Amino acid sequence: MKRYNINRLIAGSAHFFSSVLSPLVMPTYGVFLVLWTSVLCLLPMGTRIMVLIMIFGITTVLPISAIGVLHHFKIISNKRLDKRNERLIPYAFAVLCYAAAAFYLNNIHSPMWFIMFAAGGGLACLVSLIVNLWWKISAHMAGIGGIVALLYQIHVQGLSAFNLFWVLCFTILLAGILGTSRMVLKRHDLLQVLAGFANGYACVTLMIKLFG
Repeated sequence: MKRYNINRLIAGSAHFFSSVLSPLVMPTYGVFLVLWTSVLCLLPMGTRIMVLIMIFGITTVLPISAIGVLHHFKIISNKRLDKRNERLIPYAFAVLCYAAAAFYLNNIHSPMWFIMFAAGGGLACLVSLIVNLWWKISAHMAGIGGIVALLYQIHVQGLSAFNLFWVLCFTILLAGILGTSRMVLKRHDLLQVLAGFANGYACVTLMIKLFG
């Protein structure tokens, strides 16, 4: 009985972290970090909240709604997109949402490095879409990999409002917990988890360094 309770606790924790750190909310987390930890924290509170709400709507609400519609019409069998062959349409729609987010940030005259965070997320999603035609790479890890890359670039480029060292360390710890959670739930193996993180980290870093 005790072992059963421990296994339930581990599985429950894995589900919790997989939900809280879903790739669908990573763009919103990233924008929050930009607007509250970088030099952009000097913007008026109302402006920052409006930008956060808009990004949440574009990159979280719209994809969730699209997945709901696809599930309703039985185009996908599971809203968690567990089946690799059912990820094509949702991933393609997510790429468009990232492009829309980058377009929105450009229209409100955001710094180029901020815009490139959204563009990097879109690139990582596109890479995931292509790779998933053959192999089930982790989208969860791509999302948090992009967040780690964003924080690191803000830190090393002197764009932070305060020392982000411990924030960065905590985010890397969360990435480890998330990767472990995905393996505990048997959604991915270790190689898929590492590849997903590398995808998100590399794409965001590349876009910010090349065009930011």
